[in-house]
Amino acid sequence: MAMKKGKNLLGLNIGSSSVKIAELKPTKKGFQLINFGKISLPSEAIVDGALMNASAIVDAITELANSRKIKIKDVATSISGHSVIIKKISLPTMSAEELEESIGWEAEQYIPFDINDVNVDVQILGGQGDESGQMDVLLVAAKKDMINDYTSVIKEAGFNPCVVDVDAFAIQNMFEINYDLVPGETLVLCDIGASNININVLKNGTTAFTRDIAIGGNQYTEEIQKQINVSYEEAEALKIGGDVGGADSEAVVPQEVEGIISSVSANLANDIQRSLDFYSATSTEDQISKIYICGGSSKVPGLSKVIEEKVGIPVEILDPFRRIEASEKNFDPAYLRQEAPGAAVAIGLALRKLGDK
Repeated sequence: MAMKKGKNLLGLNIGSSSVKIAELKPTKKGFQLINFGKISLPSEAIVDGALMNASAIVDAITELANSRKIKIKDVATSISGHSVIIKKISLPTMSAEELEESIGWEAEQYIPFDINDVNVDVQILGGQGDESGQMDVLLVAAKKDMINDYTSVIKEAGFNPCVVDVDAFAIQNMFEINYDLVPGETLVLCDIGASNININVLKNGTTAFTRDIAIGGNQYTEEIQKQINVSYEEAEALKIGGDVGGADSEAVVPQEVEGIISSVSANLANDIQRSLDFYSATSTEDQISKIYICGGSSKVPGLSKVIEEKVGIPVEILDPFRRIEASEKNFDPAYLRQEAPGAAVAIGLALRKLGDK
């Protein structure tokens, strides 16, 4: 198949607070990290997945690519948020060809957008249906205008968008090369970004349930700004346990910041618990064995512990570099450790190849 021979694409993750790029090279043992970097975006450049300041995003991609001396032009990117719908549905057993032909009509019942405004993709899950003549299908729909917005900023920055993935699936791909899937196990991949939390429940390695929650790490920043009257930049530094320095830093009481962080963490944990309760109510036989969290905001001190206590399931922060070879000559291990939680999508995208559907 052509896709096996295809060259790995550059993973380009345009997130709501930063742009990240990753380049991987397949080796006999697995993968080697060739390039990785990130650059922050101005606040409000992306709101709810929508590109509000396209020129700032183009500038950021160009600056990052130049600073990392990126040569490769073919990229894989991804989208998430409310313009993307992922649903597991049951359909009468049919061949992949028949499914392709009928999916437009079938999908209309499940998608809250006009079918002409979306790109639809489907994947038959496991085997060829059950005794009752039904089969499980994963339905993915994404708004065409959102895909066009993302691909046009990538083209404007001088790159060639070859694959548009979904964040949740990019993280799943990254997970599969770094961790061992236990047959029969149900686990959760939870991406905690700046403005959105995405939950992907995997059962036996395939998606059983997904949900987007419109809340994320920006909540910490906004609350810190509001309650102790500091700038956006200072609040961002305080959020991840940094020191703001400067003349006013004496006025910022660390206990006060800790209080704000723990109350926002409790809100986030409540929302995650509600989503998982909803999943559990619809599939009683499943016991979730572990929650893996990633995304830039998963680094907030103590958040993983708060989620673990609230949901009552072990929580671990994902490491996308866990089984990826990275030479210390080219990459500072401390930098990779620090950036790992936020690198999950970029690494997942860098696993895609030219010729992938």
